[in-house]
Amino acid sequence: MKRKTHFPFPSTQSPLIAIVGPTASGKTSLAIDIAMRCNGEIICADSRSIYKGADIGTAKPSLKEQDRVPHWGLDLVNPGDYFTAADFKTYANHRIAEIRSRHHTPLLVGGTGLYIDSVLFDYQFASPVDEDMRIKLQHMTISQLYNYCEKHGITLPENQKNKRYIERIIERNGDTPTNRTKPINNCIVVGIATEKSILLSRISTRCEQLFKHGVAEEAMALGDKYGWDNEAMKSNIYPLIRKYHEGQMSLTDVKDKFVTLDWRLAKRQMTWFKRNKFIRWLSLQDAKHYLIEQLACTEQS
Repeated sequence: MKRKTHFPFPSTQSPLIAIVGPTASGKTSLAIDIAMRCNGEIICADSRSIYKGADIGTAKPSLKEQDRVPHWGLDLVNPGDYFTAADFKTYANHRIAEIRSRHHTPLLVGGTGLYIDSVLFDYQFASPVDEDMRIKLQHMTISQLYNYCEKHGITLPENQKNKRYIERIIERNGDTPTNRTKPINNCIVVGIATEKSILLSRISTRCEQLFKHGVAEEAMALGDKYGWDNEAMKSNIYPLIRKYHEGQMSLTDVKDKFVTLDWRLAKRQMTWFKRNKFIRWLSLQDAKHYLIEQLACTEQS
């Protein structure tokens, strides 16, 4: 499909299209298809794709895909650099404004629910915290963080097994910023509903593709350059490759474990997104038809 050259929207207020769903559900291919139809530009909402050099292991859109449609939100920081959901919200809102200024359509696409919701619900984040405090928290164990919260009367976050979430709630001294209860105006939100068997098959296929494209070599290069303990290297596949390289796991075990971990990730992502009652859940094909219809309606209004 050739990219359209006309501007479908006469104003700078083309709708924000959000395409969400679990890993391997087909979000990228759908987003590219829609973007090709409406002069769209894609903002990737993925907490792993922000890292430079972590290309294969994070399943970033390929260079060929990026050539077809402009992609934003990739390669923002080096592994080990600090980047928050608040940083993403600021970045994404700037990109949305720029895309609309070109009379193009912004598409917010990804599986990191906090990134997506920070934009859709205009999250109000707390002020930056003291850097010394942040470093201190990062060096504490999760048990020590629990004890800190108990001692200071701080309620644990809903996902209390996620160390980063506990660190953030301590940084805010237990305060939870007030956010919108409805999405921002002029946005269309769809979620990709995928049957379990199909999603598992896609995850397995992607696992094979990762190794075919050199994820093992990428992991070792990143580990040598940045170390293995930073946030970028905690993605599902990289720690497993380290164990394989050190002789702790066979290649078959690595692949089997990766599929299991990615399936668990998909379930966590769905748990997050299902709390958002404003998402219209559709199959991949139905989502395509729905968005085409919605964009046509917007174009005529």
